Amino acid sequence: MKKAKDLNLGVKILIGLVLGIVIGGILWAVMGAEAAGSFTAKYVKPFGDIFVNLLKFIVVPLVLLSIMDGVISMGDIGKVGKIGWKTVAYFLVTTAIACIIGLIVANLFKGSFPMLELAEGAAYEAKTSNLMDTIVNLFPNNAITPMVNSSMLQIIVIALLFGCGVLVAGEKGKIFGDFISSFNEVTQRVMVFILKVSPLGVFCLMVWVVAAQGPKILGSLGLVLLAAYIGYAIHVVLVYSMSVKIFAKMSPMVFFKKIFPAAAFAFTSTSSVATLPVTKECCDEMDVQHEISSFVLPLGATVNMDGTAIYQCVAAIFLAKCVGIDLTVTQMIMIVITATLASIGTAGTSGAGMIMLAMVLDAVGVPTTYIGIIYGIDRLFDMGRTALNIVGDASCAVCVNEWESRK
Repeated sequence: MKKAKDLNLGVKILIGLVLGIVIGGILWAVMGAEAAGSFTAKYVKPFGDIFVNLLKFIVVPLVLLSIMDGVISMGDIGKVGKIGWKTVAYFLVTTAIACIIGLIVANLFKGSFPMLELAEGAAYEAKTSNLMDTIVNLFPNNAITPMVNSSMLQIIVIALLFGCGVLVAGEKGKIFGDFISSFNEVTQRVMVFILKVSPLGVFCLMVWVVAAQGPKILGSLGLVLLAAYIGYAIHVVLVYSMSVKIFAKMSPMVFFKKIFPAAAFAFTSTSSVATLPVTKECCDEMDVQHEISSFVLPLGATVNMDGTAIYQCVAAIFLAKCVGIDLTVTQMIMIVITATLASIGTAGTSGAGMIMLAMVLDAVGVPTTYIGIIYGIDRLFDMGRTALNIVGDASCAVCVNEWESRK
């Protein structure tokens, strides 16, 4: 029998989820919703809040450093040339489309999502602003305030500017680039530590939610999972099929048959980075040039997160409905922008997508405390979104290969 310390993190989180549901359900049945909710809010929920605070603590340095390091790792902008711009443009467009698909599917399911019975005076309102204010507020007037206030879009802009500055500075910027790379590695290790305590955080938050709301909340988790996978399927069929057909002049059936081994490996491993060798081999079988696949696939494993974008949009709509927030068109545009940039900044570490979800929720004023509701089944979301990400990387590789071959 495996010792507890040897269990996979996903298994531990699942155990925490199940125990939280069972104990929360028992308290709800024995004490009643009002008494159980009051008791767990006072003595159990605070430990879940500690976990949420840790997530919020690591978001700012994680986003800032991972994006800067990703830009710096691209090397000389001139050397990357047109292949780099085509690759990044493809990833940005498909990720934005993924966000829109996620929002459409989530809004179709929204009527079936529950509204939690919050304590009196605990209602939440979405952050409101018009589109032009949102665009203007993307650009900070200083470098410190966005980090203090966790203004994620401004932090992303800061990261992009400084990352590009390091590349343009050349040799003189190398020392700063090495420092950022080292600092980013330390931040990743801190994030891993925080994720290790996530089973306890999930347990405490689920005890509180189920004790206060009753078992009715559980059926909604199946609905939000279904919504996400419908979004995944639509994105694969529409976006990737059309991309390889129109741009790569390849039969979608041939493409999906060739990339299936990598997608299956990604589905079980939930790691884009670990799947890289398999994806590379699949692209070799599709006659993608070595230098193109060697550039596009590692970059895609870092910045192409279409599955993560769909998941973040579906989860944001679900949690907004849970706390009674009716998001406007402007807030949904904000979700598209934030989820697109957040998915690019998502680290390759398992579970990092959940930390990026905190950033998306914060952008529209949805309290991050309720992440615990959905975190327990994150592994099930992760399997589908990782497989989708891998298929997206390969579709970009075959498209770029065709564009360059025409020359």
